[in-house]
Amino acid sequence: MRSHNAKHAKGQIGLLQATARGAMVAARTILPEKSMNAPPNPASTRIARYRNLIGDAWSPARSGETLPMVDPSTGAIFAEIPASGAVEIDEAVKAARKAFDEGPWGRMPAFERGRLLMKLAQAILAHGDELAALESRDCGKPTRQARADVSATARYFEFYGGAADKLHGETIPYLAGMTVLALREPLGVTAHIIPWNYPMQIFGRSVGASLAAGNACVVKPAEEACLSLLRIGELALEVGFPPGALNIVTGLGETAGAALTAHPAIDFISFTGSPEVGTLVQQAAAKNHVGVTLELGGKSPQMLFDDADLEAALPFAVNAIVQNAGQTCSACSRLLVHRPIYDRVMDQLAARFAALKMGLAETDPDCGPLISARQQGRVRDFLGEADAAGLPVLARASALPGTPDTGFFVPPTLLGPVPADAQIAREEVFGPVLSAIPFADEAEAIRLANGTDYGLVAALWTRDGGRQMRIARAMRCGQVFVNGFGAGGGIELPFGGVKKSGHGREKGFEALNEFTATKTIVLNHG
Repeated sequence: MRSHNAKHAKGQIGLLQATARGAMVAARTILPEKSMNAPPNPASTRIARYRNLIGDAWSPARSGETLPMVDPSTGAIFAEIPASGAVEIDEAVKAARKAFDEGPWGRMPAFERGRLLMKLAQAILAHGDELAALESRDCGKPTRQARADVSATARYFEFYGGAADKLHGETIPYLAGMTVLALREPLGVTAHIIPWNYPMQIFGRSVGASLAAGNACVVKPAEEACLSLLRIGELALEVGFPPGALNIVTGLGETAGAALTAHPAIDFISFTGSPEVGTLVQQAAAKNHVGVTLELGGKSPQMLFDDADLEAALPFAVNAIVQNAGQTCSACSRLLVHRPIYDRVMDQLAARFAALKMGLAETDPDCGPLISARQQGRVRDFLGEADAAGLPVLARASALPGTPDTGFFVPPTLLGPVPADAQIAREEVFGPVLSAIPFADEAEAIRLANGTDYGLVAALWTRDGGRQMRIARAMRCGQVFVNGFGAGGGIELPFGGVKKSGHGREKGFEALNEFTATKTIVLNHG
């Protein structure tokens, strides 16, 4: 049985297939050179070429090499991005360093930074249809999910725009004749490695917080999905961000990503991806003695007790694994069900799964494709191993008419009962696969919920108030939802994990603390 632990880096590490490169060369028709990136036209057969944002200039990779952008719904190449490396990363870091150390960005008052973030939020909303279309085609997201991502991204910049001038220090009572100030200051230049599953949202929660704190940012988006971020980079320049405050460089994880995390002029790293790549990022950061926030995925449980409101709970149980085709770090991929209601819950869930439809992102189905052929193959391997182990398939979704075989689809699948020690119940599948696991009592539910290497999110459904608090306190994870599930929570809610789910916190004011450091000043005035 193969191990899946190192098989998904969420777009940060991984070689492109030679066949994709060949198809790219054969299909290439370059648009005329422009000063800005050209959005792809779905009605055109031409392939749009995008560029990096470094300072206030748009530039290709110095080598001239590009990477193909593949539509997950069809498998067709529709755009190209720069295959950047250490040279382009160094240029971007220098531009950010200059903006922070010498340029107007480093000297800008906090309230003016906040106004720029607010303006960017408004620009994102004003271009919402365009950004949603880019995100949908890039990631294979159903249209309504992409639109929700646009709204959330704008909300991040609104929140952090409002918070920029409210990041206060404090005074500390000390000795007589002395006044002590603890200032909170930006770190300098921060690196942001963004995954392919939620490019806009994770950009908003990471970059928005860093910019609000006064840092200059260098962003390396996932090579599979980055076009919405490049467009937001254009919008940032249009609303008045000074050169170098925000830089976006595309490329493979093992070249551009590795160069960024190892760069000696980086002051902090924010990474979202797999535990395996998170280890590499920490090792690179340690050599330069800089801090890291890591969000590394999960194997999140939902617990259904026999007093749960099933009418309210079951839609959440389905959506928490089907949203974004299960490619969500906080996806609840384990459903722990109290034995007295197990059969009834499975009957109702099976009917809901069988009614789901998957299809082209543009048709706005319940479930779109996975991001790539590689990810599709990985999820199929998990299902194949589950089948070989004799795990029952209770229901599968069906495809809408016209869904192409060339797309990277895997139907939402309900399995159960699944042994708690089965591979598919322990490892992050990152696909639309729900494993149902029965439990006997509260103690077993807690043991099962905490029984993986991850600890990101948990949810429980019960009307018993004492049980709600007992279980919430017993969970080893970063967020717990009671009688609801927010798939990571709102913009204001601190988010992050324990164990192999990572460390550090994003979202809310906690993120501002991650991107700042305190400086203590002791005044002896007699």
